[in-house]
Amino acid sequence: MGAGRMEMQKIKIGRPGEEEEVAVGGWETPKRAEFRIPAAVRCPAPPKKKSPSVAFGKRGDPPKNGYFHPPDLEALFALFSRREACA
Repeated sequence: MGAGRMEMQKIKIGRPGEEEEVAVGGWETPKRAEFRIPAAVRCPAPPKKKSPSVAFGKRGDPPKNGYFHPPDLEALFALFSRREACA
């Protein structure tokens, strides 16, 4: 066997007529309590549902002075429509 490898020995255990081979001398899973996965704790409660008015947003009245309309906004869209016609 190569360097650094451990040779496994097999021993027979059990009653006569029942033969079970167990590997000895290799790596094993730790069995002490400190290495065990802790017992499952109770899951937290699901979050509370939001009220429908908060979930969908609150529609307010339009602004008193109206919405802002920049004077060159239409020129910007006219520029894009001209480029699409050329393509």
